[in-house]
Amino acid sequence: MTPDRTPAPPHEPAPTTGAGAAPPPGATAAPAGRAPSRALAPLRETGRLFALAATVTRDTFRRPFQFREFTEQFWFVASVTILPAALVSIPFGAVIALQVGSLTQQLGAQSFTGGASVLAVIQQASPLIVALLISGAAGSAICADLGSRTIREELDAMEVMGVSPVQRLVVPRVLATMCVAVLLNGMVSVVGTLGGYFFNVIMQDGTPGAYLSGFSALAQLPDLWISEIKALIFGFLAGIVAAHRGLNPRGGPKGVGDAVNQSVVITFLLLFFVNMVLTAIYLQVVPAKGA
Repeated sequence: MTPDRTPAPPHEPAPTTGAGAAPPPGATAAPAGRAPSRALAPLRETGRLFALAATVTRDTFRRPFQFREFTEQFWFVASVTILPAALVSIPFGAVIALQVGSLTQQLGAQSFTGGASVLAVIQQASPLIVALLISGAAGSAICADLGSRTIREELDAMEVMGVSPVQRLVVPRVLATMCVAVLLNGMVSVVGTLGGYFFNVIMQDGTPGAYLSGFSALAQLPDLWISEIKALIFGFLAGIVAAHRGLNPRGGPKGVGDAVNQSVVITFLLLFFVNMVLTAIYLQVVPAKGA
Protein backbone atom coordinates (compact mmCIF):
# COMPACT_ATOMS: atom_id res chain seq x y z
CA MET A 1 0.00 0.00 0.00
CA THR A 2 1.22 3.46 -0.82
CA PRO A 3 0.94 6.18 1.79
CA ASP A 4 -1.71 8.83 1.36
CA ARG A 5 -0.03 11.89 -0.11
CA THR A 6 -3.06 14.20 -0.18
CA PRO A 7 -1.64 17.72 0.12
CA ALA A 8 -2.68 19.73 3.15
CA PRO A 9 -4.87 22.79 2.49
CA PRO A 10 -2.92 26.02 2.25
CA HIS A 11 -2.80 28.23 5.32
CA GLU A 12 -5.26 31.15 4.99
CA PRO A 13 -3.80 34.52 5.99
CA ALA A 14 -5.47 36.38 8.82
CA PRO A 15 -7.78 39.19 7.72
CA THR A 16 -6.23 42.61 7.75
CA THR A 17 -9.42 44.62 7.85
CA GLY A 18 -12.88 44.35 9.35
CA ALA A 19 -14.11 43.16 12.70
CA GLY A 20 -12.01 39.99 12.67
CA ALA A 21 -8.76 41.69 11.71
CA ALA A 22 -5.69 40.46 13.54
CA PRO A 23 -3.36 43.00 15.10
CA PRO A 24 -0.11 43.65 13.23
CA PRO A 25 3.04 41.89 14.41
CA GLY A 26 4.45 43.39 17.57
CA ALA A 27 1.21 45.22 18.45
CA THR A 28 -0.86 44.49 21.52
CA ALA A 29 -4.60 44.01 21.36
CA ALA A 30 -6.58 47.14 22.25
CA PRO A 31 -8.75 46.82 25.34
CA ALA A 32 -12.45 46.46 24.76
CA GLY A 33 -14.41 49.71 25.00
CA ARG A 34 -16.10 50.28 28.32
CA ALA A 35 -19.75 51.15 28.53
CA PRO A 36 -20.41 54.56 30.09
CA SER A 37 -21.05 54.35 33.80
CA ARG A 38 -24.64 54.86 34.87
CA ALA A 39 -23.44 56.64 37.98
CA LEU A 40 -22.23 59.51 35.79
CA ALA A 41 -25.48 59.80 33.83
CA PRO A 42 -26.85 62.66 36.01
CA LEU A 43 -23.62 64.60 35.47
CA ARG A 44 -23.82 64.12 31.71
CA GLU A 45 -27.46 65.25 31.67
CA THR A 46 -26.57 68.28 33.76
CA GLY A 47 -23.77 69.16 31.37
CA ARG A 48 -26.09 68.86 28.36
CA LEU A 49 -28.63 71.07 30.14
CA PHE A 50 -26.03 73.79 30.79
CA ALA A 51 -24.77 73.48 27.22
CA LEU A 52 -28.29 73.98 25.88
CA ALA A 53 -28.77 77.01 28.15
CA ALA A 54 -25.52 78.52 26.84
CA THR A 55 -26.54 77.82 23.24
CA VAL A 56 -29.94 79.42 23.73
CA THR A 57 -28.34 82.50 25.32
CA ARG A 58 -25.94 82.82 22.39
CA ASP A 59 -28.56 82.21 19.69
CA THR A 60 -30.91 84.77 21.22
CA PHE A 61 -28.75 87.54 19.75
CA ARG A 62 -28.31 85.89 16.36
CA ARG A 63 -30.25 86.97 13.31
CA PRO A 64 -32.77 86.35 11.92
CA PHE A 65 -34.97 86.41 14.99
CA GLN A 66 -38.07 84.20 14.71
CA PHE A 67 -40.57 86.89 15.68
CA ARG A 68 -43.62 85.06 14.34
CA GLU A 69 -42.77 81.88 16.26
CA PHE A 70 -42.16 83.96 19.37
CA THR A 71 -45.55 85.67 19.05
CA GLU A 72 -47.38 82.38 18.59
CA GLN A 73 -45.64 80.79 21.56
CA PHE A 74 -46.18 83.86 23.74
CA TRP A 75 -49.91 83.76 23.04
CA PHE A 76 -50.07 80.02 23.65
CA VAL A 77 -48.22 80.18 26.98
CA ALA A 78 -50.30 83.13 28.16
CA SER A 79 -53.59 81.51 27.12
CA VAL A 80 -52.97 78.30 29.06
CA THR A 81 -51.63 79.94 32.24
CA ILE A 82 -53.41 83.25 32.83
CA LEU A 83 -56.74 81.90 34.11
CA PRO A 84 -55.27 79.14 36.33
CA ALA A 85 -52.78 81.63 37.75
CA ALA A 86 -55.53 84.08 38.67
CA LEU A 87 -57.63 81.34 40.27
CA VAL A 88 -54.73 79.84 42.22
CA SER A 89 -53.42 83.18 43.51
CA ILE A 90 -56.67 83.94 45.39
CA PRO A 91 -56.53 80.97 47.80
CA PHE A 92 -52.76 81.38 48.14
CA GLY A 93 -53.20 84.99 49.24
CA ALA A 94 -56.06 84.02 51.51
CA VAL A 95 -54.12 81.23 53.23
CA ILE A 96 -51.09 83.43 53.78
CA ALA A 97 -53.22 86.30 55.13
CA LEU A 98 -55.14 84.01 57.48
CA GLN A 99 -52.01 82.30 58.78
CA VAL A 100 -50.03 85.50 59.23
CA GLY A 101 -53.05 87.24 60.77
CA SER A 102 -53.49 84.46 63.29
CA LEU A 103 -49.82 84.56 64.20
CA THR A 104 -49.69 88.34 64.59
CA GLN A 105 -52.76 88.24 66.83
CA GLN A 106 -51.01 85.79 69.12
CA LEU A 107 -47.97 88.06 69.25
CA GLY A 108 -49.98 91.24 69.64
CA ALA A 109 -48.70 92.74 66.40
CA GLN A 110 -51.88 92.99 64.32
CA SER A 111 -50.64 96.20 62.73
CA PHE A 112 -48.00 94.27 60.76
CA THR A 113 -50.41 91.74 59.28
CA GLY A 114 -50.72 93.57 55.99
CA GLY A 115 -47.01 94.06 55.48
CA ALA A 116 -46.04 90.50 56.36
CA SER A 117 -48.73 88.86 54.23
CA VAL A 118 -48.12 91.08 51.21
CA LEU A 119 -44.36 90.54 51.36
CA ALA A 120 -44.88 86.77 51.54
CA VAL A 121 -47.15 86.89 48.49
CA ILE A 122 -44.92 89.17 46.42
CA GLN A 123 -41.51 87.72 47.29
CA GLN A 124 -42.28 84.01 47.56
CA ALA A 125 -45.74 82.87 46.52
CA SER A 126 -46.20 84.83 43.32
CA PRO A 127 -43.00 83.77 41.46
CA LEU A 128 -43.45 80.15 42.51
CA ILE A 129 -47.09 80.04 41.42
CA VAL A 130 -46.20 81.48 38.03
CA ALA A 131 -43.25 79.12 37.54
CA LEU A 132 -45.16 76.01 38.57
CA LEU A 133 -48.06 76.81 36.27
CA ILE A 134 -45.79 77.62 33.34
CA SER A 135 -43.85 74.42 33.88
CA GLY A 136 -46.92 72.24 34.36
CA ALA A 137 -49.07 73.69 31.58
CA ALA A 138 -46.84 75.35 28.99
CA GLY A 139 -43.58 73.49 29.68
CA SER A 140 -45.18 70.08 29.28
CA ALA A 141 -46.72 71.17 25.97
CA ILE A 142 -43.37 72.51 24.74
CA CYS A 143 -41.64 69.27 25.73
CA ALA A 144 -44.28 67.14 23.99
CA ASP A 145 -44.10 69.25 20.83
CA LEU A 146 -40.31 69.12 20.55
CA GLY A 147 -40.26 65.45 21.51
CA SER A 148 -42.73 64.50 18.78
CA ARG A 149 -40.70 66.48 16.25
CA THR A 150 -37.55 64.67 17.39
CA ILE A 151 -38.91 61.15 17.02
CA ARG A 152 -40.29 62.06 13.56
CA GLU A 153 -36.74 63.19 12.67
CA GLU A 154 -37.90 66.68 11.76
CA LEU A 155 -35.04 68.24 13.69
CA ASP A 156 -32.52 66.07 11.83
CA ALA A 157 -34.03 67.25 8.55
CA MET A 158 -33.68 70.87 9.69
CA GLU A 159 -30.00 70.33 10.48
CA VAL A 160 -29.45 68.75 7.06
CA MET A 161 -30.96 71.86 5.46
CA GLY A 162 -28.65 74.07 7.51
CA VAL A 163 -31.33 75.36 9.91
CA SER A 164 -30.49 75.39 13.61
CA PRO A 165 -33.34 73.75 15.60
CA VAL A 166 -32.26 75.63 18.72
CA GLN A 167 -32.44 79.05 17.06
CA ARG A 168 -35.58 78.23 15.10
CA LEU A 169 -37.66 76.41 17.74
CA VAL A 170 -36.09 76.56 21.21
CA VAL A 171 -35.14 80.25 21.49
CA PRO A 172 -38.67 81.62 20.74
CA ARG A 173 -40.21 79.21 23.24
CA VAL A 174 -37.77 80.05 26.03
CA LEU A 175 -38.18 83.79 25.48
CA ALA A 176 -41.96 83.36 25.47
CA THR A 177 -41.94 81.58 28.83
CA MET A 178 -39.69 84.28 30.30
CA CYS A 179 -41.85 87.18 29.09
CA VAL A 180 -45.11 85.55 30.18
CA ALA A 181 -43.62 84.73 33.58
CA VAL A 182 -42.64 88.36 34.20
CA LEU A 183 -46.01 89.76 33.13
CA LEU A 184 -47.99 87.04 34.88
CA ASN A 185 -46.07 87.61 38.09
CA GLY A 186 -47.42 91.15 38.33
CA MET A 187 -51.00 89.94 37.90
CA VAL A 188 -50.60 87.19 40.49
CA SER A 189 -49.08 89.65 42.96
CA VAL A 190 -52.02 92.03 42.60
CA VAL A 191 -54.68 89.32 42.79
CA GLY A 192 -52.99 87.61 45.74
CA THR A 193 -52.65 90.89 47.60
CA LEU A 194 -56.31 91.74 47.04
CA GLY A 195 -57.34 88.26 48.18
CA GLY A 196 -55.27 88.60 51.33
CA TYR A 197 -56.72 92.07 51.98
CA PHE A 198 -60.29 90.79 51.61
CA PHE A 199 -59.86 87.80 53.91
CA ASN A 200 -57.95 89.78 56.54
CA VAL A 201 -60.48 92.60 56.66
CA ILE A 202 -63.64 90.49 56.34
CA MET A 203 -62.83 87.27 58.17
CA GLN A 204 -60.33 88.45 60.80
CA ASP A 205 -61.94 91.79 61.58
CA GLY A 206 -58.90 93.74 60.45
CA THR A 207 -59.08 97.37 59.44
CA PRO A 208 -58.15 98.61 55.96
CA GLY A 209 -55.99 101.39 57.39
CA ALA A 210 -53.93 99.02 59.54
CA TYR A 211 -53.46 96.64 56.59
CA LEU A 212 -52.20 99.39 54.30
CA SER A 213 -50.06 101.06 56.96
CA GLY A 214 -48.37 97.75 57.79
CA PHE A 215 -47.64 97.22 54.12
CA SER A 216 -46.13 100.69 53.70
CA ALA A 217 -44.07 100.24 56.87
CA LEU A 218 -42.39 96.98 55.79
CA ALA A 219 -42.44 96.87 51.99
CA GLN A 220 -39.91 98.55 49.71
CA LEU A 221 -39.26 98.74 45.99
CA PRO A 222 -36.52 96.04 45.88
CA ASP A 223 -39.14 93.53 47.05
CA LEU A 224 -40.90 93.97 43.74
CA TRP A 225 -37.65 93.80 41.80
CA ILE A 226 -36.60 90.51 43.35
CA SER A 227 -40.04 89.10 42.60
CA GLU A 228 -39.73 89.99 38.91
CA ILE A 229 -36.14 88.71 38.75
CA LYS A 230 -37.26 85.41 40.25
CA ALA A 231 -40.09 85.14 37.73
CA LEU A 232 -37.67 85.85 34.86
CA ILE A 233 -35.18 83.20 36.01
CA PHE A 234 -37.91 80.67 36.76
CA GLY A 235 -39.40 81.15 33.31
CA PHE A 236 -35.97 80.60 31.76
CA LEU A 237 -35.48 77.40 33.77
CA ALA A 238 -38.91 76.07 32.85
CA GLY A 239 -38.33 76.69 29.15
CA ILE A 240 -34.80 75.26 29.12
CA VAL A 241 -35.69 72.07 30.98
CA ALA A 242 -38.76 71.47 28.81
CA ALA A 243 -36.73 72.01 25.63
CA HIS A 244 -33.88 69.80 26.84
CA ARG A 245 -36.12 66.86 27.62
CA GLY A 246 -38.06 67.39 24.40
CA LEU A 247 -34.88 67.29 22.33
CA ASN A 248 -33.68 64.07 24.01
CA PRO A 249 -36.57 61.57 24.26
CA ARG A 250 -35.87 57.86 24.51
CA GLY A 251 -37.94 54.96 23.25
CA GLY A 252 -40.31 56.48 20.72
CA PRO A 253 -43.76 57.83 21.68
CA LYS A 254 -43.56 56.32 25.16
CA GLY A 255 -40.26 58.10 25.65
CA VAL A 256 -41.95 61.42 24.80
CA GLY A 257 -44.48 60.88 27.59
CA ASP A 258 -41.71 59.98 30.03
CA ALA A 259 -39.77 63.08 28.96
CA VAL A 260 -42.78 65.29 29.70
CA ASN A 261 -43.10 63.88 33.22
CA GLN A 262 -39.37 64.22 33.80
CA SER A 263 -39.34 67.83 32.63
CA VAL A 264 -42.04 68.83 35.13
CA VAL A 265 -40.37 67.04 38.05
CA ILE A 266 -36.89 68.38 37.25
CA THR A 267 -38.24 71.91 36.89
CA PHE A 268 -39.99 71.74 40.26
CA LEU A 269 -36.79 70.60 41.98
CA LEU A 270 -34.70 73.32 40.33
CA LEU A 271 -37.26 76.01 41.12
CA PHE A 272 -37.28 75.39 44.86
CA PHE A 273 -33.48 75.18 45.02
CA VAL A 274 -32.94 78.36 42.98
CA ASN A 275 -35.62 80.16 45.00
CA MET A 276 -33.78 79.31 48.21
CA VAL A 277 -30.50 80.61 46.79
CA LEU A 278 -32.01 83.86 45.45
CA THR A 279 -33.87 84.52 48.70
CA ALA A 280 -30.73 84.01 50.78
CA ILE A 281 -28.73 86.35 48.52
CA TYR A 282 -31.46 89.00 48.58
CA LEU A 283 -31.76 88.98 52.38
CA GLN A 284 -28.00 89.40 52.69
CA VAL A 285 -27.61 92.13 50.06
CA VAL A 286 -30.73 94.25 50.59
CA PRO A 287 -31.30 95.41 54.18
CA ALA A 288 -34.77 95.37 55.64
CA LYS A 289 -36.69 98.62 55.62
CA GLY A 290 -35.85 100.69 58.69
CA ALA A 291 -32.84 98.55 59.60
